[in-house]
Amino acid sequence: MRRPSPTGRPGTGGRAPRPRAEQAEQLGFEGMPERLFVCTPSKLGAYADCPRRYRYSYVDRPAPPKGPPWAHNSLGASVHTALKNWYALAPERRRPEALATLLRGTWVREGYRDDAQERDAYRRALAWLESYVAGLEPGDEPVGVERVVAVRTGVLAFNGRADRIDSRPGEDGPELVIVDYKTGRTGLDADDARGSQALALYAYAAERVFRRPCRRVELHHLPTGTVAAHEHTTESLARQVTRAEETARDIIAAERAVADGADPDEAFPTTPGPRCGWCDYRRTCPTGAQTPGKDPWAAVERVADQD
Repeated sequence: MRRPSPTGRPGTGGRAPRPRAEQAEQLGFEGMPERLFVCTPSKLGAYADCPRRYRYSYVDRPAPPKGPPWAHNSLGASVHTALKNWYALAPERRRPEALATLLRGTWVREGYRDDAQERDAYRRALAWLESYVAGLEPGDEPVGVERVVAVRTGVLAFNGRADRIDSRPGEDGPELVIVDYKTGRTGLDADDARGSQALALYAYAAERVFRRPCRRVELHHLPTGTVAAHEHTTESLARQVTRAEETARDIIAAERAVADGADPDEAFPTTPGPRCGWCDYRRTCPTGAQTPGKDPWAAVERVADQD
């Protein structure tokens, strides 16, 4: 049995405890690798859209108050969760008739103009889902549904939640496909799928997690029933990873500048534009406050007009 030391602490076998100063000095010696930047697609996207919005979301503590919830976020979350729960059913129960119960159980009510708009949004969402699952094979089991994939590079510790990861036949065996559900704006095409950094990072991470090729990414637009797809190459995925790493380095530099006493507004400037009207922090941001704000239900109203 280890005997207590004269100070009442457990003995160290005769070895003197290392001084705290020496420990601290060793933790900071030159040549240590940089800490990886922990990120998600949302985090990278926030900075790419507007560095000031990134600061309000991830740097300032306490974070500034957000505006009211958005109806289009409520609608999208409801549809995504209903599809997740549809795949959680046994294959013999994956029938269109189950969708009304699933959607009702996941329905998010926030942000709508009134009860009438909410009821209309529910009816349209249910119709989208019924049409969408009619084209699915109930017995097909995705590799992942709402599946978190993660990967590390020399700069990033990335993790993200893919809506769905399918396995499909390829030239040299099974290949993975990233599927992302969309319920918003129409007109999505192959360029949207090709340019999506989030989809590319999901594919890059999924290929390493599952050790299977993953090059195809798809945007499934439920309101129109259309699919926008792109076939990545090793080189195009690498370019998207490099782009993400460059964004991470910019964020790290801005955060260090603020820590060293720089003006936060200069380190994290605004990117004025149409997005300001949709920003959660429009009322806090001096630049955003000059832009007329959108009603919380405006995007849902626009989708209804496009139907």
